[in-house]
Amino acid sequence: MSTTGTPKTAAEIQQDWDTNPRWKGVTRNYTADQVVKLQGTVVEEATLARRGSEILWDLVNNEDYINSLGALTGNQAVQQVRAGLKAIYLSGWQVAGDANLSGHTYPDQSLYPANSVPQVVRRINNALLRADEIAKVEGDTSVENWLAPIVADGEAGFGGALNVYELQKAMIAAGVAGSHWEDQLASEKKCGHLGGKVLIPTQQHIRTLTSARLAADVADVPTVVIARTDAEAATLITSDVDERDREFLDGTRTAEGFYGVKNGIEPCIARAKAYAPYSDLIWMETGVPDLEVAKRFAESVRSEFPDQLLAYNCSPSFNWKAHLDDSTIAKFQKELGAMGFKFQFITLAGFHSLNYGMFDLAHGYAREGMTAFV
Repeated sequence: MSTTGTPKTAAEIQQDWDTNPRWKGVTRNYTADQVVKLQGTVVEEATLARRGSEILWDLVNNEDYINSLGALTGNQAVQQVRAGLKAIYLSGWQVAGDANLSGHTYPDQSLYPANSVPQVVRRINNALLRADEIAKVEGDTSVENWLAPIVADGEAGFGGALNVYELQKAMIAAGVAGSHWEDQLASEKKCGHLGGKVLIPTQQHIRTLTSARLAADVADVPTVVIARTDAEAATLITSDVDERDREFLDGTRTAEGFYGVKNGIEPCIARAKAYAPYSDLIWMETGVPDLEVAKRFAESVRSEFPDQLLAYNCSPSFNWKAHLDDSTIAKFQKELGAMGFKFQFITLAGFHSLNYGMFDLAHGYAREGMTAFV
């Protein structure tokens, strides 16, 4: 895009898609001409989103792995960057729980207003910008990059392809670097560690990923698109229309009309391979921390897509100690990184830190007064 905000021509966009290594292996089900038609005559520059996307892409391609923590507030993100983390994760669970625009406390079921995540992205970026300004005024060079890239939760898109498009646009305007999209039915969406998850057909989730990519292309920002599959635990699907899903049908139906499906790693692998051409990273949501399962998933996907990058939720919902010994926990992320899981995150770290920290202080203060605080 030029400095005047004039959009690129279709020929320039197509040349970028054809020659830029960033787009190696990326499939688009639309043309450069269609992107130009959607842009209008002026494209608003999204500096933070562009910068963050480029930094994030460089990190996941050139570091052994990038690990991040979920941030709930702007100041939590500032402390994460000050402490040395190179990326910020923004969880929809945390937004539902204590950072949404309705002002309510919700479970992780996409009940909050859809513009809540973009608003928190903007809040985090504002806090990081302020920290950067203060550091410059004070001559503090201890932090190399205050504006760490933010990866945000697009949930199941809050509806259909148009909803995904508008949400991605809003997140880009707020300065997001990457976003992830899950293959659950939006109206029945549930936390990855709850039962009753309902999948959408593989082809429908490809529409979701395509819509997210299209919004980024229209904004002229190389947003990192992450595909998430919940097929490891989901036992229902909305339709049998996609033949790729039919081998996993179990022959049952529900009162709502959903089809029963066999869950596990095999449908995850099948879906990941279908999503690979339309996404930059792929995340398989799992119920337990298991390096062997992760290895099998990674090797299966990368046997067909050798350059495919992966993401992993080091979930606080896992019972880590029940499944792994201390030495395995210590090397867990390093081993995942070697398998290709280049972006790793603890989704609810901010929520847990905020609430436990306050409870711990209040518990002591209620019993010991100023001694607990001082």
